[in-house]
Order: sequence, then structure tokens, then C-alpha cells
Amino acid sequence: MLTISEATATDFPVIRKIAYETWPVTYGNILSKAQLDYMLGKFYSDETLQNNLLQKNHRFLLIADSGKTIGFASYEHDYQQNNVTRLHKLYVLPTAQGKGAGKALLVAVERLASDHQADAVSLNVNKFNVAYDFYLKNGYQKIGEIDIPIGDGFLMEDYVMEKKL
Repeated sequence: MLTISEATATDFPVIRKIAYETWPVTYGNILSKAQLDYMLGKFYSDETLQNNLLQKNHRFLLIADSGKTIGFASYEHDYQQNNVTRLHKLYVLPTAQGKGAGKALLVAVERLASDHQADAVSLNVNKFNVAYDFYLKNGYQKIGEIDIPIGDGFLMEDYVMEKKL
């Protein structure tokens, strides 16, 4: 049985563990090992996660199957002072994919956005990530493309997607 709960700073180790297990499978054929290692270190350090939670008002959700945490999402209401909820991250362990956990997290974020009276949920997804099709199937539309320099000469090459609520 899938259950969703709000995460706190005490859950950062499990969030980091999921990211470190998921990213090599998700991005291993898309990004170099150097970029993968750089991004994991940059995005999932305690300092970055704390800053996201306390300074940037990101919220984190965990999803568990029979008590075992198998994925997480992070989101932010009022993204860039707009009436939009931003889905920053959504990852499910490779061994748990295809069982509805990703969809359940997505629906939970959409429900929270709707409760917050947001007009839309927006996100970025790597142009070569199979998750792009997942978001299309769930009602998101590509509204743009963006290349984001992240340091050390690395770029995130993303589609910008949005779903109106």
C-alpha cells in the first residue's frame, strides 16, 4: 500500500539515498559520470537541502510502499512570485518504478497546488529523460526549452512543462 507523508530535515539522508540510487539509472545514458557526480553533490548536500527547505520554501513529500520509502518529490508554491506551484524534483527508486508511485506523488503535488489555489504546476525535465513522456501522459504540455549553466562547465538542457489547474 502506498502512503505519502511530508518530509522534514531528518529525512534528508533517505532523500539523498534515493537520489543517489535513481540518478545513475535515470541519467546514466544522458550525462557524463563527472556531471552526474557534480550534480548529485551540488543538489543533495545537507546545506543545499536545508537551504531549499528553510530559505526557498521548498516542501518535500515521501512515498512509501508497505512502510519502505521508495520515492520523493519537492515542490514550491508561488514560484517566482507567480500563482504557480513548481515541481522541483520527483524520483522513484528504479526497483519501484511502474507501480504508480510517481503518479501518486504527481497527483499529491497537483492537489496541494489546487488547495493553494495555484493556476498551474510547472516543471523542468531533461530533454532526453523518459520522464518527459510520463508528464505528457499526465496532462503537461511543453511550453519552452531552457539551458541552465550549473557550474564547472555543465549545463542542464531542459524542457519547461506546465499543467493548468
